Amino acid sequence: MKVMRIIARLNVGGPARHVVWLTEHLNDGEFQSMLVAGTVPAGEESMNYIAEEHGVQPVFVEQMSRELSLKDTISLIKVFRLIKQYKPDVIHTHTAKAGTVGRTAAILYKWSTLGRHRPAVVHTFHGHVFHSYYGRVKTGIFLAIERFLARFATDKIIVISPQQLNEINERFGVGRADQFEVIPLGIDVDAFADGDLNSNRLRSEIGAAADELLIGFVGRLTEIKDVSLYLKVAARVREHENSPGKLRLRFVIAGDGHLRERLESEADDLALGNTVVFLGNRTDADVVYAGLDIIALTSLNEGTPLSLIEGMAAGKPVISTRVGGVRDLLGKSVEDHGAFSV
Repeated sequence: MKVMRIIARLNVGGPARHVVWLTEHLNDGEFQSMLVAGTVPAGEESMNYIAEEHGVQPVFVEQMSRELSLKDTISLIKVFRLIKQYKPDVIHTHTAKAGTVGRTAAILYKWSTLGRHRPAVVHTFHGHVFHSYYGRVKTGIFLAIERFLARFATDKIIVISPQQLNEINERFGVGRADQFEVIPLGIDVDAFADGDLNSNRLRSEIGAAADELLIGFVGRLTEIKDVSLYLKVAARVREHENSPGKLRLRFVIAGDGHLRERLESEADDLALGNTVVFLGNRTDADVVYAGLDIIALTSLNEGTPLSLIEGMAAGKPVISTRVGGVRDLLGKSVEDHGAFSV
């Protein structure tokens, strides 16, 4: 069975690793997989090295990236040609841009064969852009596109948490209920099994004192992650750090993105000094998680955040905004502290 997997870009984040793992393990006597990917734009860090490490050789479509542009027409033509050449049994798209380009190309391909070859079309939502990303008009356009593609170009829709199913299908009216399957993300937990052996490496690197508690955010520095909230919390903690009996906390940010310079400036404006440490992108996730005491997430919108899954695999407690699939990861709420302000 031939599978063509399409993603907009292999940037830092869970979806890039997810498609690489799927492509690697669905290459055996039963499956033959091809991974098609766009380019990582300036300001974002590439994870192409993950594909190399797992022996996956993507086919890159240079014109396909995150933002809407006239180049999307070229990427549509190129993906259509790849489908025509590869003749997949399954076309599996990931993320919004690749979902639009890939499923539209699938429609064109079926028309070009006069229905003689009809590959199954599957789309995975790793998150969604139906709130907190764009303004009302742009969000409405994206929602209309997703509703159209779900109805006319998709056989199966995969979501990675029950909460995501509730939001995408019931709240925003995308697709039919019988089109959906919930398949939670899985990771190799063995990669974090020896965390205790690495616990001192990160602390030594940043010069953390023995009595300091390390709080860590791991992810892209983009608007949807609301890292500004994380910095404001750090500032509130700093105000009270000299109070009797108070813990000493250090806030770590592991990741990069187009907001890094602005966030570093915000940290300076808040006079955070050494309270916050920017690590940049890291390829030694096991060392980072092992050195942290608590994993934090401040997102406005999430699918299922891989950083929380990896943090829990490393045996670390987590604290997060209650958004998207976070609710499914952390279980039923036993005590609701309500809203707070910083």
